[in-house]
Amino acid sequence: MKAAAFDYLQADSVGQAVALLSRHGDSAKLLAGGQSLLPALNLRLSAPALLIDIGRIASLRGIAVAGGVLRIGATVTHAELLASPEIASHAPLLTRAIAHVAHAAIRNRGTLGGSLANADPAAELPACALALGARILIDGPAGPRVVAAEDFFTGLFETVMAPDEVLVAVEIDLSPDAAWGFEELSRRSGDYAIVGLAAHRPRHGTPRLAYFAVGTSAILARHAAVALAQRGATPEGIAAAEAALADDLEPHDDPEASAAMRLHLARVLLRRVVGPWSRSA
Repeated sequence: MKAAAFDYLQADSVGQAVALLSRHGDSAKLLAGGQSLLPALNLRLSAPALLIDIGRIASLRGIAVAGGVLRIGATVTHAELLASPEIASHAPLLTRAIAHVAHAAIRNRGTLGGSLANADPAAELPACALALGARILIDGPAGPRVVAAEDFFTGLFETVMAPDEVLVAVEIDLSPDAAWGFEELSRRSGDYAIVGLAAHRPRHGTPRLAYFAVGTSAILARHAAVALAQRGATPEGIAAAEAALADDLEPHDDPEASAAMRLHLARVLLRRVVGPWSRSA
């Protein structure tokens, strides 16, 4: 099957992209890496009248560290994240997670902003944004705004972004000496995860345990995190956190796994990810 006919425009700035979205409304879609959009077009799951290419907007690119903040442009590709020394030094969780994203060909084109805006519940990067307490920078007709990652994802492939807004960048506060971990279980390398966990624990504070593929969006396991904060990464603390996952997660049944299996695997990943923290405390 081939995509329905559409017009194509290349935006030279965020302001121009916003203006085009405002003018064309729901009939327009943004194109960055296209790794989610193009399959949807070819399957006729999406049929916009206009594609607005934002891939060459300079202000949406780049990785920088300044003032205790790591800033990543929305059109930075997965491959660029994987190869970045700044990411490896200041957000190693992202380096580890990116290696699990699909395959090299997709990582070469797919973008950070595209993954977050697509809000696939089985994708790695939305969970990483939650775990790292990231801030999502958005621009639109009313001007720029900043949304905490935990407020950004609202449901299955849904975010707080309006149709005429553009995701500009992601900011993450530097957290020296933090503990982190990432694990996912899938049937084959490059497949969508059956269950995944991105975790981050600042030197002082409550851990952030972000699960994916166990609900309609990436989700913070808040009760489990509190159990770990109270008892630490001890056998007792991990056991309490495992029990608390029943209150945190909403696993589903599908041909890949039952809800009960997903909850069991979520607990397995918790032990794998958090267990090493006891040796770094």
